[in-house]
Amino acid sequence: MMGDVAHRVGVRLNVLATSIQDAAVATADQVVIGEPDDPFALDELARDVDVVTFDHELVDLDLVESLSQRGVAVRPAATALRYAVDKAFQRRRFAEHGLPVPRFVVTDSAGDPALWRFLSGLSSPPVVKVARGGYDGRGVYFPESMDDVRALVRSLKAEVVVEERLELRGEVAQLVVRAVDGEMVHYPLVSTVQADGMCVEVRFPADAPDLAGEAAMLGERIAELIGVVGVLAIELFVTDGGLVINEVALRPHNTGHWTIEGAATDQFSNHLLAVSGQSLGPATPIVAHAVMVNVVGGDEPTVPAAGRAIDGAFVHDYGKAWRPGRKLGHVTAVGDDATLARVTAWAGARAYGTRTRETT
Repeated sequence: MMGDVAHRVGVRLNVLATSIQDAAVATADQVVIGEPDDPFALDELARDVDVVTFDHELVDLDLVESLSQRGVAVRPAATALRYAVDKAFQRRRFAEHGLPVPRFVVTDSAGDPALWRFLSGLSSPPVVKVARGGYDGRGVYFPESMDDVRALVRSLKAEVVVEERLELRGEVAQLVVRAVDGEMVHYPLVSTVQADGMCVEVRFPADAPDLAGEAAMLGERIAELIGVVGVLAIELFVTDGGLVINEVALRPHNTGHWTIEGAATDQFSNHLLAVSGQSLGPATPIVAHAVMVNVVGGDEPTVPAAGRAIDGAFVHDYGKAWRPGRKLGHVTAVGDDATLARVTAWAGARAYGTRTRETT
């Protein structure tokens, strides 16, 4: 989707792809085939571009930092990316700066006294997250007892973040874009709906408009702390005590896909404007309501054309090979009526072939 808008914002896009079948290849100006942790492939990419940026967090921070040390412009930098790549680092840094995060402990041992002390202070089993490598629900576990927590930590054999399980009133997401010179714009707050650890629906405006100001201030504070250049997406829990940070991503994000139809400048354009050193576009909404529904592969291959047959449904197929449980595209509907937009988005997603179902 960055490739779709690259020429419009004056950018030529070269892509490092693991396969010629990767979806981004279709919209790239030039392609390097290789793995993101292959230093030779990264060097080949870096030789032909002015700026290196990212569309996921599964990167080797040392390799990314080595590019910067050789004078390659990397945006966001490895120091910023670490907040998304390493959840343990992120939680510790956010806590040090007084940002709202769940109570947590970082450990790699079931026998860690700090883990025992932490668990003894909880009234219910916590959430366990692997510190590196998890996304879309992967690497996140919900043990049913304290004994299960210790068994899980023992079996994972990796550094994990163990954090309290909060009572939620809802979930929201805040997108902020920060330019090279520190200029920032923020998109309106949106509500998100999750199923099996994956976002299935995004609604603009958020169901909690009273939190918009708090979320925007929090987003800009985090963007400054991290020193991000480009899009920063912050997933937030809504609790009785206020907003609590769940996750962050330093790239165009699923919760911002609605901006393609719903905002003056979509998140992909603004990310490319930011990392290429240009002025940012306005993030103001141009619709009253927008609903985006993710299309997740079910038991049979999806049919994007069937989704496009639904009047008012904007279908975005990612060009990925079909696989059950894989995020294959999304459908957005916009308009003056929130209910109609939601009905249309879900009708398009069901026709397309998503396996998810709307929640009440």
